[in-house]
Order: sequence, then structure tokens, then C-alpha cells
Amino acid sequence: MAYLYSNIPHFKCWVRREYTHNHEKYHGEFIHAMAVGVTTMPTRCLSFHIIFTGEESNCEDWNEGNINGGAMWARMPITGLVADTLVEDFAKPMSVHDAQPWDCSSHNNAVYVIDRATPCPWLAKIDGQIFPAKYMFTVDYAENEIADDPAQHKSSHVLELLDAGEWTGNIVALPNNRVRVTHPAWFVTGEGAPDFKPSQHIHYSKSDLDYTLDVNRVFDNLYAEDE
Repeated sequence: MAYLYSNIPHFKCWVRREYTHNHEKYHGEFIHAMAVGVTTMPTRCLSFHIIFTGEESNCEDWNEGNINGGAMWARMPITGLVADTLVEDFAKPMSVHDAQPWDCSSHNNAVYVIDRATPCPWLAKIDGQIFPAKYMFTVDYAENEIADDPAQHKSSHVLELLDAGEWTGNIVALPNNRVRVTHPAWFVTGEGAPDFKPSQHIHYSKSDLDYTLDVNRVFDNLYAEDE
């Protein structure tokens, strides 16, 4: 398991330029980039390692030349990113609690792609509304009191919001209880809330003392001699 930083399935994006200048200026401006890695720090949102491409220099309203191509930025917050998807206007900023309702729970993380769910449309619940979304990858956490607690654990599914009004194109990270996978060829998507309750139990083989204290049962393998 990686500590602090993991490579990700890279994706092109636009960075809100004010994030590159301490939020002091450049509000409403965007710089083109590629996100290549993710950082997880407890009590903070996901942040990304960014390589700027300089492609904004090809835009008609950009007059600064290619000053950013090849430059890098570490730990760019998820709220500073907008998907590189052709839309009429850039997505409006989101609050952190909307983009990622649960902060990262550990420095120790794993990045993976749920292959079976990758081509499917997802549904994302944000601020009481349901929006379609494109699944990108998942960040999971371990080796921390909260991350290892079955009642508190949350993974972060990284998604691009689609057809979400002024939020279309924003990148978000949501846990299982804020998303739903859809695919009419594989299953019928449910309606309403599932009757789920987080497990308070930890399941492991030595939890049964009768089994643990019975040596004959514990070592009942292919090489054990029959009585």
C-alpha cells in the first residue's frame, strides 16, 4: 500500500488559476493540465499532482504565451480541477463538502479501477440532488483508526459530473452511500434508499474461541494424521 502518494489513471483537466496564486487573483481563469497522481492526508480532501500542458496558450483570449507548459504543482485540491470536456461554460466552483463530503482518512492509500463498473453511467447524490457522472477511479484507505473501523470506513470514488447544471465538469470524490452504478444490460437499478446499516463487526477466523483453542481443528490440514 502506498504512503501519501499514488499514481492514478491520468486525465486531462483545467485548473482554476486562482489556486496557483494563493486565491489572490486570476479568479475565473483556467490553465490546462494533466493530473498524474493523488495525495491523501487525514482531515484533508484529495489533492492531485499536476503537470501543466500550456494548451491555454492556443486560446484566443490568452495573451501571455506558453508560460506554463511543463510546470508542475503538487497537492492541488480536488476543488481546483475541472474536467477537460467540451462544454459551453466552465463549471462553477463547488464547496469542499459538496465535492468530497468525507475527507481522506489516512496517509496510506490504494488506487484502483473497478473494471466491471467503469463503462457504466453512475449516479451521484450531491446536496440532495442526483446527477449522472462518469467513473474514473477509486481511492481507498487503511492503517488508520478511522479507515480500519468498519463503521467509519469510506472509500473515495473519483467522478466527473455530467449534466449537472452549473456543476457540469467538476471532479468529485464520493463514498458508496452517495453513488449508484447503473447498467440496464446487467441489472435493474433500484429506486429509493437501500435498507443498509454499516457493520459494527470485524470478521476474522480466530474470533471463535472454541475453534482457536481446539488445536486439532486449527491444524486439521492435508498433512494431519487421522486418529
